[in-house]
Amino acid sequence: MTRLKHITAAGTALLLAACAGTGTQMAADAWREDGSVPAFEAAGRMGVKENERGSYANFDWLRTAEVQLFEVKTPLGNSLGHLCEDGSGVQAVAADGRHYRADNAAELSRQLLGYDLPIAHIDRWANGLRVAGEPYQTLPDGRLQQLGWRIQRNLGDNGQVRMLLLERAGLSLRLVFDHIGLPENPPAVCPSP
Repeated sequence: MTRLKHITAAGTALLLAACAGTGTQMAADAWREDGSVPAFEAAGRMGVKENERGSYANFDWLRTAEVQLFEVKTPLGNSLGHLCEDGSGVQAVAADGRHYRADNAAELSRQLLGYDLPIAHIDRWANGLRVAGEPYQTLPDGRLQQLGWRIQRNLGDNGQVRMLLLERAGLSLRLVFDHIGLPENPPAVCPSP
């Protein structure tokens, strides 16, 4: 469990440490609540910073209506582990094959890291959507404040998300997207461990 905790923290740290000035920040009035998250495949870099300790990694992310699969990799492309959510719950598999399961992403995050990561909402925020039915505030600088997080979404020249930064006291996550596209032949359920 400790190794997966360090792997996940490393992945989160990479999210944060990736360069901050990527793309143009989304305007405060552009955050919307309506709409569903489209299916996508993405790849990039991520950094996590927890109380001044940072980690970095690469990621591959698949999001469909049935499955959300997030794989953390070393800079050389070796898998450090993956997290997958489907209709049966959430599972994580470490590089050494250890398997972890929970009913939802928040529970698994608490189990592995000791704190909640907003795994269930990152796909909405990456697509410029607020979490429906939850209180929020849009800040003058264009960031969204919701569920205890300040969320910044920067767009590339093509209008797609280029960088997503999530911050709260003592913790920040940064994802820098190198590629976003439509998934080809996505699985209908999480892969077996």
